[in-house]
Amino acid sequence: MSELTKLTLQEAREGLRAGSFSASELIDASLEQIEVHAGLNAFITVTADRARSDARRADQALRAGKAGPLAGLPIAVKDMFCTEGVQTTAGSRILKDFIPPYESAVTERLWTAGAALVGKTNMDEFAMGSSTLTSSYGPVLNPAGCALASDQAFVAGGSSGGSAAAVAAGIVPAALGTDTGGSIRQPASFCGIVGLKPTYGRCSRWGIVSYASSLDQAGPMARTVRDAAIMLSSMAAYDERDSTSARLPASDFERYVGRSVKGLSIGVPVDCRLDGMRPDIEAMWARSIEVLQEAGVVIREVSLPLWRYALPTYYIIAFAEASSNLARYDGVRYGLRVDEASLDEMYASTRAEGFGDEVKRRIIAGTFVLSAGHYDAYFDRAQRARRLLAEEFEGVMAEVDALLYPTSPIPAFEVGNNPYADDPVAMYLTDIFTVTVNLLGAPAISVPFGTSDEGMPLGMQVIASRFQEGTVLQLGEILFQAGKI
Repeated sequence: MSELTKLTLQEAREGLRAGSFSASELIDASLEQIEVHAGLNAFITVTADRARSDARRADQALRAGKAGPLAGLPIAVKDMFCTEGVQTTAGSRILKDFIPPYESAVTERLWTAGAALVGKTNMDEFAMGSSTLTSSYGPVLNPAGCALASDQAFVAGGSSGGSAAAVAAGIVPAALGTDTGGSIRQPASFCGIVGLKPTYGRCSRWGIVSYASSLDQAGPMARTVRDAAIMLSSMAAYDERDSTSARLPASDFERYVGRSVKGLSIGVPVDCRLDGMRPDIEAMWARSIEVLQEAGVVIREVSLPLWRYALPTYYIIAFAEASSNLARYDGVRYGLRVDEASLDEMYASTRAEGFGDEVKRRIIAGTFVLSAGHYDAYFDRAQRARRLLAEEFEGVMAEVDALLYPTSPIPAFEVGNNPYADDPVAMYLTDIFTVTVNLLGAPAISVPFGTSDEGMPLGMQVIASRFQEGTVLQLGEILFQAGKI
């Protein structure tokens, strides 16, 4: 591997500004690694020409002393973000030939900051999945699994599996993901990197292909907590094009990394201790508590009795919003069209051929819970449950600064030995530690913290109140540094 691709985002930024190497050299090293790791299937589209052009502009800006905060840094973008003039598929056949005429708000901010796009990463179709096995472009393989056993292939997690794999393999120092129910944090945990899910509204959703509009949020994936903070500083800002965008000024989140955590309090929810939890997950949780205590954090047991209702509440709301959002893919305006004798037949054939099984399953379930005979029994009750969950969370967070529990109840599993292949509901249950955060719109970070009994990465998760990203970055950095030992 090129020495340049071993650099963190912070190190690459400093090296570029010191003139130790050029942006063109850094981009070439990244593009070379895409070819070296082609077997991971992390990318759907590689934008080599654009990346080199971006690098030349960055080199000119660096020489002129007018470089942006991310000048010349190679970034991979989940294929959920619309990128002007670059194919955007959302991992689906139905958008195979879609080339957006506009740029998403978040990626627009990254390019303004000087970052270079090296490619669009693979993902679960329309972000519906936790393994990247639902992608129309094939599964993403976990670099950690490849290093562990050359004859076994492990999933990278999902839905942002391609972005996680690209960072973990050293292809790019940072990447963009989206998190609807854990789609940044869970693949970060599986691949042994940092994944940050910001507060809902912190980053604009404008130009992101919608899955579930009240849950989706863009966020960074990186090798270090500091790198995630650097990325968020360029991503987050108010956007008048997004009605859910928070009216907050841009902020320097890097300043929180490395601050003392002495005196902060963190809650350990007793209700989150699952029956039959894996001993290696339990041991990781216990060690993380010890690390924080040694750093001066006050540990308190807290109770969230309604937490057990978060998973069904999440899936009812997510499926309903997906059913509504995906109605636009009908073969009329853009994307795949299967011509038929009548309009109704064209709709049916286009959607049948364009959508994969998991997307169809969620559309059908979402349409059911929104139907006239079932709306009150399912969707309306889920919305009320969401409000009660938020009230309970706010009550607990009045007593502590953050919550601490694992990112996932399982490590990455083998692609060819998928224990959930015949039981999608069992796969949904593995999201139990991540979905609550999205229902609440709260910020959370997953940091690598040890390995499973099989030798695969594990992640710990820190959750804070809305717009308290600084707190999760402070506490996440303590865990991250301890996890490296």
